Amino acid sequence: MIDFRQNRARCIDALAGGLAVLTAYDEVQGSGDEPAPFQQESNFWWLSGIERPGWKLIIDGLRGRTTLVRPHLDAVQQTFVGELSSEEAKRISGADAVIDAHDFEAELRQLAKRHTVVYEVNDRTDYGFMLNPASRDLSKVLQRIFPSVQSCLRQLRELRAIKQPEEIAALRRAIALTIEAFDVAKERLPHCQHEYECEAEFDYLFRHRNARHAYSPIVAGGANACTLHYSHNAGPLNAKNMVLIDVGARVDGYCADITRTYGIEPTQRQQDVHAAVVQAQQHIIELLEPNLPVADYIQQSDDIMRDALQQLGLLRDRHDQTTFRRYYPHATSHGLGVDTHDSLGAPRVLRAGMVLTVEPGIYIPEEGIGVRIEDDILITPSGHDNLSASLSTKW
Repeated sequence: MIDFRQNRARCIDALAGGLAVLTAYDEVQGSGDEPAPFQQESNFWWLSGIERPGWKLIIDGLRGRTTLVRPHLDAVQQTFVGELSSEEAKRISGADAVIDAHDFEAELRQLAKRHTVVYEVNDRTDYGFMLNPASRDLSKVLQRIFPSVQSCLRQLRELRAIKQPEEIAALRRAIALTIEAFDVAKERLPHCQHEYECEAEFDYLFRHRNARHAYSPIVAGGANACTLHYSHNAGPLNAKNMVLIDVGARVDGYCADITRTYGIEPTQRQQDVHAAVVQAQQHIIELLEPNLPVADYIQQSDDIMRDALQQLGLLRDRHDQTTFRRYYPHATSHGLGVDTHDSLGAPRVLRAGMVLTVEPGIYIPEEGIGVRIEDDILITPSGHDNLSASLSTKW
């Protein structure tokens, strides 16, 4: 189990005993009177374990005290969606106290007598879609009460980048379930006539084990694999086209992220592209070790991918960045944890305890070929551990 109290203790140390106030995400509209599927703000979950919308978290580093703030739910909401009790919230989080939402600002004004600075998480990154309003709304409240409101996003990203033993154990469970589902789906693949039939194999096993998808699953046949985040999963499958499957389970709050590309009756060209990506991935994984400069890792990984593209006759000039990115348009790695794209804290070098993906791919739209191979790698004190190595990359 994740020790949320220990996570908060690490946060207090990083903030030198300061005051942090965080909010859960708000529930937002899906369609009509139906809410959109809810996914908790990852920093709030990492510090509290609370998976319900509308809650607040106050961490007073001076007193080493944590207070949860329970949202107000009217009688209708309690009847239809239920309510997390104060006792259950304290059991999950290890918090010292739970107060009602109408006491929240009064509590903040008392804290402002001892703290001139308050830390918040208000990610202003433009991700290309509407942001959940909860962090913005909390920020307005804090700015009314405290002389200085500062972000603790950098500190939290650095803390979360180094996984603790119980976090690594949760990642292993998510990865093991994902591998089991891949094995089932691969066996069933020759009988699937549509992408959604393959996706359903993952759906069933994940829910049967009380897990969920960590992100929108990708089952992309033929040219659909050239759309990196393809998620319609409704196209036809046939033996002449490869199918790219990018799926991960979320187990105990942590995500797997694995990709394999399969073919039933692959052509020689498809086999060559697949072999080039598999070989490139193996060489890239071999680079990983603690204290490897991130800039060097990126450069060496890109060089390996240039070799692969040249081998396939897709790149003549190694300095031709436009052609290189046409066939390899994404990064090789990202962090993995509570978020599928967990931040690594913008490190200068890789450190033991980091978990990242290695996912090279080659995409040739004019040939209807897209191949990606992705594994989840733990940086260890002496090198690395491929946590998903037991899932074969073979057809």
